[in-house]
Amino acid sequence: MAEADIPVERLTRDEAAAELARLAEMIARANIAYHAEDAPEMSDADFDALKRRNSAIEARFPDLKRSDSPSEQVGAGPAEGFAKVRHAVRMLSLANAFDEADVQDFDDGIRKYLGLGADAPLAYTAEPKIDGLSLSLRYEAGRLVHAATRGDGETGENVTANALTVGDIPATLRDAPDVLEVRGEVYMSHADFEALNARQAAAGEKTFANPRNAAAGSLRQLDAAITRSRPLRFFAYAWGEVSEPLADTQMEAIARLGRLGFATNPLTALCDGPVALLDRYRLIEDRRATLGYDIDGVVYKVDALYLQRRLGFRSTTPRWAIAHKFPAELAWTRLERIEIQVGRTGALSPVARLTPVTVGGVVVSNATLHNEDYIAGRDARGQPIRGGKDIREGDWVQVYRAGDVIPKVADVDLSRRPETAVPYTFRDTCPECGSDAVREEGDSVRRCTGGLICPAQAVEKLKHFVSRAAFDIEGLGAKQVEQFYRDGWVREPADIFTLRDRYGDGNLTQLKNREGWGEKSAANLFAAIDEKRRIPMGRMIFALGIRHVGEVAAADLARHFGSWTALEQVVDAAMPAAAAHRRAEAAVLAEQGAARTEGRRARITEARETTWQGADVPPGARAAWDDLTAIDGIGATVALSLVDAFSQEAERASMRRLVAHLEIVPPDRPAEESPVAGKTVVFTGTLEKMTRAEAKARAEALGAKVSGSVSAKTDLLVAGPGAGSKAKKAAELGVETIDEDGWLALIGEG
Repeated sequence: MAEADIPVERLTRDEAAAELARLAEMIARANIAYHAEDAPEMSDADFDALKRRNSAIEARFPDLKRSDSPSEQVGAGPAEGFAKVRHAVRMLSLANAFDEADVQDFDDGIRKYLGLGADAPLAYTAEPKIDGLSLSLRYEAGRLVHAATRGDGETGENVTANALTVGDIPATLRDAPDVLEVRGEVYMSHADFEALNARQAAAGEKTFANPRNAAAGSLRQLDAAITRSRPLRFFAYAWGEVSEPLADTQMEAIARLGRLGFATNPLTALCDGPVALLDRYRLIEDRRATLGYDIDGVVYKVDALYLQRRLGFRSTTPRWAIAHKFPAELAWTRLERIEIQVGRTGALSPVARLTPVTVGGVVVSNATLHNEDYIAGRDARGQPIRGGKDIREGDWVQVYRAGDVIPKVADVDLSRRPETAVPYTFRDTCPECGSDAVREEGDSVRRCTGGLICPAQAVEKLKHFVSRAAFDIEGLGAKQVEQFYRDGWVREPADIFTLRDRYGDGNLTQLKNREGWGEKSAANLFAAIDEKRRIPMGRMIFALGIRHVGEVAAADLARHFGSWTALEQVVDAAMPAAAAHRRAEAAVLAEQGAARTEGRRARITEARETTWQGADVPPGARAAWDDLTAIDGIGATVALSLVDAFSQEAERASMRRLVAHLEIVPPDRPAEESPVAGKTVVFTGTLEKMTRAEAKARAEALGAKVSGSVSAKTDLLVAGPGAGSKAKKAAELGVETIDEDGWLALIGEG
């Protein structure tokens, strides 16, 4: 069973750490896709579920909270091509409510925080939650000086020229405070969206999936003339920095924005308590289909601004507001066929090809089916889902979405199942290369074993290699990778760095004459490739696309080992220990059989941690394994993935050919005067003056290596209240131990 399938209350510490790493990577990727690239890759509901699971794990294991925790982040950084604007007041996201109980909890929490009784009057505003792109407009002396997207909440993109083309955004204001930041949502109406897509299609241009993508893509054009041609609108609903108060209440402040010339939503209303809020929610939900623009919920805010100031903020959300999301929208259609797609890691992902149906204003023709268990009507533990109903080609299926572009199948109508429909047999070979497709213990999917001989894996790995967080080669994106692979120009990453020698011909003849390329674009591509011959080590590791090794794990590995050669040596040395782990796991599986029994995963974990230690493992291999798994955030799962990748002959040869073209830059090292530079530090117990994530980040910034376990290589243990086995082991090994105050004094912050 994968960590993603285990209930939070049953996760071990190692599983929790691995799951937090997985969630951080997935949420960061989703934020970039949604906020920076205007191309969402998961639904709002799935995104919210990931964040809730992350928060639940952090609540159970607070010491495992990562420095890049999604609970501390808002949106994604500004894209290249736009000037940056730092918001005077951060643009935060909102906490979510999904049912009536959540709304009651929101009210109860505010009353408790403010010390108000259950019967004390407490007014709220309720307004539709527009599904668009957040925008901040800064006016000084009544003139618009800049407009900025939310970005990561602190820094956004300067889209002033584009904002001035939106009819609902005034260039000047009368009787406004000297400094006024107006915040709201840029959106597109359904009618305007349909007309735009019709024009795009007629001109042979790309059409948009939904109004939100169309609005976001239109506002974020480098050419303001394109934005001017798009029918964008703007609702104002909040403010940032102001030189004087707009009003005493939220409702009065919104009315003031209306008088200044901004469009405000006419469905915004004042409500007395949660019962009235829910009544307003139902009214807005009933009118949703007739509004003419997309909304995905209702936002509740405490009305009195002095109470908002008292309530203040959490790290990324205000305490005084919450977004009550609408449930996923549903529709029935026929599942025509099931196709298998192969991803970067070889995962075989089933996709439902549907008779097109409109769901939430978007025409849907495909839906994810997750994996073979989901198709068969069971979860990863073998328990029934959908009442045990399987999914077959020809079935009538219920499709749902929540503002996303990746719909899912929710249910099957057995009364309409064709007599000719047969249970779907999930293939055990790769549809792309014919290699065996194997499902390992703990994995919810089958994976192709073909590696680089599998064209689907090779193309997806290459796309990952050139992605933004990896090599980020300008002019070489997914489309170009597919073209070069199809024509045999690029089959592996190293081929990218020999393109000029093979097809440049000095005068760029072969590339410049290809469709979509000219002499200038070809020259720019070769120059962009040359720029990336010098690459930071963390980016290099991430770019390889090794399973379980995300951006954070790659950066941790780079900081710990400092050079590509050192990493190679340790991974090579750890191979016998990894093999012993695999044998121990196989022994448990053989003993337990194929049944997914309760506690079997715990026995496998125990085997990995204890049984292998009695195996015939050379001391050097054991030490290398300990070195790998002791890195904070790097456990057995990541270590095994590294060993698997480096031990594959074809993969390793590909890595060597790539490295021959690169200068791999080690992470920045702090000044030698740092008292902990080069030392291995372990934190344990409860830290009272900083979070565990803060402590780790500060230690690494000073050049220390932060480990998750105590060993003979540990130089220093920082122990807070509640320190247990780690403190005991440190004492046995003679490792220096200090408390939190001692640590702060040591690094000059006491």
